[in-house]
Amino acid sequence: MRKHWLYRPNTIKRLWIIMVVILLFSILLQIFFPISGHFAIEESFGFAAWFGFLTCVIMIVLAKLLGFLIKRPDNYYDFHQD
Repeated sequence: MRKHWLYRPNTIKRLWIIMVVILLFSILLQIFFPISGHFAIEESFGFAAWFGFLTCVIMIVLAKLLGFLIKRPDNYYDFHQD
């Protein structure tokens, strides 16, 4: 049975290339269309890209930390009190 098209290695490679091209294109557009923001940092080159990446990394770290703090043993629901 064939794998779904999203699970094929060549499709994954193509999707990564497409995403990188779109990211670079959107960052390079800022050369021709400067962004004016409410704060000075919003006007820095590629702000949306690096801010989005940094926010994603912070969310992943916080999710891992939260999982570490509230995790339960594998047999947590197997315990029965008689």
